[in-house]
Amino acid sequence: MSQTIFTSESVTEGHPDKVADQISDAVLDAMLMDDPGSRVACETLVTTGMALVAGEITSASQVDVPGLVRETLLKIGYDNADYGIDGATCAVIATLDKQSPHIAMGVDTGGAGDQGMMFGYATDETADFMPAPIHYAHALVQRLSEVRHNKTLPWVRPDGKSQVSVAYENGHPRSVETVVISTQHAPDVDNDTIRESIIREVILPVIPSDLLDPDSCTFHINPTGQFVIGGPHGDAGLTGRKIIVDTYGGMGRHGGGAFSGKDSTKVDRSAAYAARWAARNLVAAGAASRCEIQLAYAIGVAQPVSIHIDTFGTGKMPDEQLAEAIEKVFDFQPRSIIDRLALRTPIFRPTAAYGHFGRKPESRGVSEGRTVELFSWEKSDRVDDIRTELSL
Repeated sequence: MSQTIFTSESVTEGHPDKVADQISDAVLDAMLMDDPGSRVACETLVTTGMALVAGEITSASQVDVPGLVRETLLKIGYDNADYGIDGATCAVIATLDKQSPHIAMGVDTGGAGDQGMMFGYATDETADFMPAPIHYAHALVQRLSEVRHNKTLPWVRPDGKSQVSVAYENGHPRSVETVVISTQHAPDVDNDTIRESIIREVILPVIPSDLLDPDSCTFHINPTGQFVIGGPHGDAGLTGRKIIVDTYGGMGRHGGGAFSGKDSTKVDRSAAYAARWAARNLVAAGAASRCEIQLAYAIGVAQPVSIHIDTFGTGKMPDEQLAEAIEKVFDFQPRSIIDRLALRTPIFRPTAAYGHFGRKPESRGVSEGRTVELFSWEKSDRVDDIRTELSL
């Protein structure tokens, strides 16, 4: 009998790196609102009392970047200078230039916006086809933000982290062994109150009772004792510094490219979404219990230079046969990915906190009767095609 423990972490929307991601994706969405062909590579730095937005953007849209930064900060909850940054009063610096025309030459003809390799991963151990450690780590910080916004725990402040260690037995989640929660808080709340409240209001409602035994699970709640100074005051935040939180919590490989602030011609983003879409559908079709798909591209070239599948010995048939089926069912050319997943619409800001994968697809109106679909890559809409190709 094989037993292992695997750990993943997540962070709240108020974590400084996630603040930066949300600002970058807010800029991207604003550009796409009026010009779906916008080319955006937007990076953000946040620190005490200041946000700096930089990058290369080619767009017909006129966007009030400082106003967008302030709106994003206030929506997260940074509305008081005591928190280290106040969206109403902070300094905002924007320095944006145009994208290189040499990159545009290759992208305009349907090629990839850069070279590189991207990974998609799926597993049947949770209903959303995500690894259990990152699934529950995300759920914990979402709940932590919820009890802050709804004032269930009014002393909770925007910055926070979670970490979940799951024990596996023969490859299947057996129990949650350790939970770590660190939450920024008001200075007048004591450690005992924080511990008891976080276990009662955050952990127990999120982790299923069949995985969590409160008597044997180890809880580390604010293990340093105090967490009053947080957000951009505690640490500077940068776009793209939480790539493992954004993906699979370390369960599965990563090509190294971040997502937020990049329009979908950048395959760092669009091909990672497509690889997840394909892996999810393959597992949902029953062809494997776990699946990782690697796509690799050359800048300006439309077709991937390679497609690799690894089912870790769980496939119903050889991985080579599964790869052939995937290539028939999915078109991994960047332009095709963008069209199939509707990636020229303003759908990206919601992806910038609590992970880009394992989220529920959602239709949402944006303006002038337009409807966009969030998390379109999380649909199991190619299951029948895969089963047909594999004669399942």
